[in-house]
Amino acid sequence: MQQFSADYIFTGNTAPIKNGVVVMDDNGVIIDVLNPAVNEINWQNVKKYEGIICPGFINTHCHLELSHLKGKISQYTQLHGFIQEIISLREQFSEQERLEALEKAEQEMKTNGIVAVGDISNGNTTFKLKQQNNLYYHTFIEVFGSDPAIAETAFAHAELLYNGYFDKTKVSMTPHATYSVSDKLTELIKLHGIENKSLVSIHNQETESENQFFKEGKGKLFEFLNIAEKTKQTFKPTQQNALPSFLVKYDGLGKILLVHNTFTTKEDIAWANRFSEYIYWAFCPNANQYIEGKQPNYSLFLNEKCTIGTDSLASNWSLSVLDELKTITKNSPQIPLETLIKWATFNGAEFLGITHQFGSIEKGKQPGINLISCIDLKNLCLTKQSNVSVLLKSQPKQYR
Repeated sequence: MQQFSADYIFTGNTAPIKNGVVVMDDNGVIIDVLNPAVNEINWQNVKKYEGIICPGFINTHCHLELSHLKGKISQYTQLHGFIQEIISLREQFSEQERLEALEKAEQEMKTNGIVAVGDISNGNTTFKLKQQNNLYYHTFIEVFGSDPAIAETAFAHAELLYNGYFDKTKVSMTPHATYSVSDKLTELIKLHGIENKSLVSIHNQETESENQFFKEGKGKLFEFLNIAEKTKQTFKPTQQNALPSFLVKYDGLGKILLVHNTFTTKEDIAWANRFSEYIYWAFCPNANQYIEGKQPNYSLFLNEKCTIGTDSLASNWSLSVLDELKTITKNSPQIPLETLIKWATFNGAEFLGITHQFGSIEKGKQPGINLISCIDLKNLCLTKQSNVSVLLKSQPKQYR
């Protein structure tokens, strides 16, 4: 039996417990969570730390297969420039270089207290690593094709990957983004998602020209993707932002993760909530900074189900959920640490459907235990120096 305590226990889904104690068995399963205000505690058996204890982090949006591009993509290119560089560079590496980068990236996530990942895949490069079950993975097979003429071919390629995945309970087919999927392809993805009760993860409003794409039928993305020619001049602007223009085509699905949301408005959020009760919002602050030099208006999302992602090493300096939280704190210091921890733990586990093990410090769970040090304890907020260490690893191999 092990007992850990810190200045505060952030359980992930309840109020912080000052000087709380987490009691675990030898396998890391939580036996009890003690509050010294109401429970009698034998402190001689307790390991006490400075800082806060929280569950293992859930990284709801990553592109593990792009890890070999770390440091290779220019910053501040805006989205169309980023896509262009990815296309030109991603195939210029050997299989060995890719595999080594994957293993190094996964180890970085483990070191940084991440226990579960929602990962985007365009190929099968990551499948063998994921099958080792060192972390919990849900893989989103990404489908894209803005040209209606290639819809069936694009869908067939993604379906082949889906059918070859080793665990059908942990894989989905999902549209890439609001702007990159034709109506014909949209219908194929939607029907597959409904039939398989799939989770869906969609890049949303990551760049300003994404809204212009739908509102006016022009702009950098529209021109870069050559939409007018691909659709034979039949594309009709909706006079609405990207989110309502696109998501309306996906009625009937279950949980939907909207990723980035840098240019999402209050009106977009209200529309999404009317559309579905199963909307989650993923933020990747450092990727937003890397590509666009912009941040979402986080204050608009305080009453929403938000999660945290790292995006890829092609668009980030690290794979660290804590680094993402620090960027949000710097940008929006009014957001409480309790809220940020919930975004980084419980909400992500809830979206992925893994709250039976992950996301909160509760009896019977084995979520992994993180210690965040160098906290401003007076104001209960992160600092520039805040860092994470893993006190207890999760053991996903026991939960196949």
